[in-house]
Amino acid sequence: MMGALSLLFRPRLALLNGATAVGGYLLFPTAVDPVRLAAVFTGVAILAAAGSAFNQVLERDVDRLMERTRHRPLPADDMTPVGAMAVGCGCLLAGLLFLAESRDLLPMLLGVAALAWYLGVYTPLKRRTTLALAIGALCGTIPPVIGWCSAGGEPIDYPVVLFAGLIYLWQIPHFWLLQQRHADDYRRAGIPLLQLRRSDSSPHGLCRLWVAALAVGAMLLPAFGIIGHFIPLWYAALCLPLGAIALGRSETAIFSSLNLFPLLLTLLLFIQR
Repeated sequence: MMGALSLLFRPRLALLNGATAVGGYLLFPTAVDPVRLAAVFTGVAILAAAGSAFNQVLERDVDRLMERTRHRPLPADDMTPVGAMAVGCGCLLAGLLFLAESRDLLPMLLGVAALAWYLGVYTPLKRRTTLALAIGALCGTIPPVIGWCSAGGEPIDYPVVLFAGLIYLWQIPHFWLLQQRHADDYRRAGIPLLQLRRSDSSPHGLCRLWVAALAVGAMLLPAFGIIGHFIPLWYAALCLPLGAIALGRSETAIFSSLNLFPLLLTLLLFIQR
């Protein structure tokens, strides 16, 4: 049962959403409340787990066709759609309760909005257009805004808008490369893919352009005074490596670096506090 729940919740993705929410919280210039910080991380991670459960109910027919996903609990008949929905609803309620610790309705509303965009916009579009990722990635920008608002900020404040923009820029090449790695699976399931790989298997120029844009975006935080401490460390650990891999030809190096980017971003924000 625990194995089925782990596949249903996709904990690595859920924890990654929680980490970006922590980054948004740490970005706000106020004293850190450990209880609220833990509530933000836990609430967003649980909401992401709920979104994964609901998504797998909606896409159980597609998951049966893909080698990467056919062992998930619904296509493997380890769980019924009703059971997955019930578990997802429980996680949704729990996540919202954790976000309620901020005593502000806005973080909860943002959490619901992120799930609605993911399930109501991105999930159906994924079967129709190669542009679905660029549209659906907007929901991934909401966790840092939840963290920022839980700390006392407003969702239109420019520091969190820039930070959320970095998360948006990160998602596009990361998930493009993930799709390329499982391209045969996606084609088998009838999901349209943007062709990014050349015949020599080196990353496409468009993908490297996005990574270069991510590197430039990361430079904006110190330039606008959002990052005020350990600026050399920020450039050395974040901006320069991204610039280097954008110029390189190794798809593996780009994908590995992008995997680490959100965690490294949050870690650097923690260090500067």
